[in-house]
Amino acid sequence: MESDFKEHPKTVAQDDFWAQVKRTVNGQPVSQEQIDMIVARVKSGLILQRGDKLLDLACGNGALSRYFFDDCDEFYGVDFSEVLIERAKHFFEAAPQRCFQLADVGDYIVSEKSPERFTKALCYGSFSYFPEQVARLVLSTLHGKFKRVERVFIGNLPDLDRYQQFYTDGLDHGHELKDYGSKIGIWRSEAEFRSMAEDCGWVAEFQRMPKEYYAAHYRYDVVLTRRV
Repeated sequence: MESDFKEHPKTVAQDDFWAQVKRTVNGQPVSQEQIDMIVARVKSGLILQRGDKLLDLACGNGALSRYFFDDCDEFYGVDFSEVLIERAKHFFEAAPQRCFQLADVGDYIVSEKSPERFTKALCYGSFSYFPEQVARLVLSTLHGKFKRVERVFIGNLPDLDRYQQFYTDGLDHGHELKDYGSKIGIWRSEAEFRSMAEDCGWVAEFQRMPKEYYAAHYRYDVVLTRRV
């Protein structure tokens, strides 16, 4: 799946942003209405405001990231796909306030030299593709090293309790549910995610998108805040 994230964007037109990151339904890019729902939910969950410095982990090509530029003072996006970061830089970067970096999220999170500059963090549609140890590393490092990050939004997570609403072909997909390299990545129940978040120092609040959202029937979002 890692190679797919790196190679697939090369097969898609440079400005076909949603197809590049496979934000599609039946192979077709999702509508602007769907994107607007995502953007509204992220802004609400993060309570973005002027003065914030937003870190976007696994930011892809920046097509979603750009919707948050005007709601924070600084933005920094990180992704491991060379082609996606090239397109993010070409179409959306406006240094020094809006920047993108080519880096593996697991490597970046431990090597960032100025973690205290960030106040909010985002990871949308990618967290389930992190190996378990990387997922925990990201959460624990955001808590322990990025001490000014007060809210983290992790979006579009596949719900283990609802996987049968996605896999409707009657086949056994059990072997895929905990495989980060599978089509959907690792499926976690809310209880599983809450436990992992708590282990890493966070309090988890779960949210569901409106029923009109194309993946509302099997995905959820989570907002992480620090324990009081």
